[in-house]
Amino acid sequence: MERVFTYRITAENAGKDIHAFLREKGYSRHILASMKPVPDAVQVNGGHQYMRYVLQEGDILSTKVCDDVSSANILPAPVPFTIVYEDQDLLVVSKPANEAIHPAAGHPANTLGNGVAWYYQQKGVPFVFRCINRLDRDTTGLLIVAKNLVSASVLEQQLVRREIHRTYLAIADGKMPDEGVVDLPIARKEGSLIERCVDRERGDRAVTHFQMMQYYPAPGRTDFLFPEKTNASEDLFSTGYSAVQLRLETGRTHQIRVHMAYLGHPLLGDTLYNSHYQRKPDDSFAAGTVRSAGEDPLSITRQALHSWKLDFLHPITGRQMHFEAPVPEDMQALLSGLKA
Repeated sequence: MERVFTYRITAENAGKDIHAFLREKGYSRHILASMKPVPDAVQVNGGHQYMRYVLQEGDILSTKVCDDVSSANILPAPVPFTIVYEDQDLLVVSKPANEAIHPAAGHPANTLGNGVAWYYQQKGVPFVFRCINRLDRDTTGLLIVAKNLVSASVLEQQLVRREIHRTYLAIADGKMPDEGVVDLPIARKEGSLIERCVDRERGDRAVTHFQMMQYYPAPGRTDFLFPEKTNASEDLFSTGYSAVQLRLETGRTHQIRVHMAYLGHPLLGDTLYNSHYQRKPDDSFAAGTVRSAGEDPLSITRQALHSWKLDFLHPITGRQMHFEAPVPEDMQALLSGLKA
């Protein structure tokens, strides 16, 4: 996939060499190094120029980046996802549940990467999969996929500077405070390849802002058991459930799930961090199994977490971008059951 970028040099940028100008535009050193041996990768006023050329007001600078070969380890496969937005530089997609981002040993083909590769194979163009933000396999919602090296470089820098704002919707046990900030470091749990935990000594800083959207009382519920929890002061199942809006300041693995569980408000359906949630012995349904609508307000087969909104600046135009992904059917059914 080829992309040509064109810049008209203003008085503000006159006097800078091409290398300095492109670095300010977000081109990484790796991109600039890869362009040097390509004869027509950098042109000024229609002719080849070297990176040391000093730009003049009115110059037309053009650069070309190209992916000639698709990602070798991501095989095209008709894996479902929804395209929310597409232009020359990026895709914004909505991922369903039970779909990992990248192929791995346990899921070599049923991933978002395979689905995007299939989409571009049908168009007959090579494509390298560059997913900017990440979601857990069973978390639904919005993701940014960069379509070229330059947009990927700029977006990755935005992510590091915390300029990509991600808002999630979750459903949690118990009554949450109206709003707050969780600033607790997260590390891999000792002895586990997957599970994370709050660890003040080994952890990396993790900051989650939350705001309760709606509380669903459930007084006197006794048909679920909830064993003793370190950070909970009451039987959360008897006090209802909270629909919560969360905004990430950092992006640690399982950050929302770990922080919510630590607060004593684990997400419904989260079998990793709400592992003590269990049915009564005489209940024939396994935890998380979907029942008919209205039968069980806790019916969901995954953690109730959805990447709901994305706000960021377009990596090339600088335009403010805002996207929202509709709440998926299983979470809609869960919310409807809680209202009943």
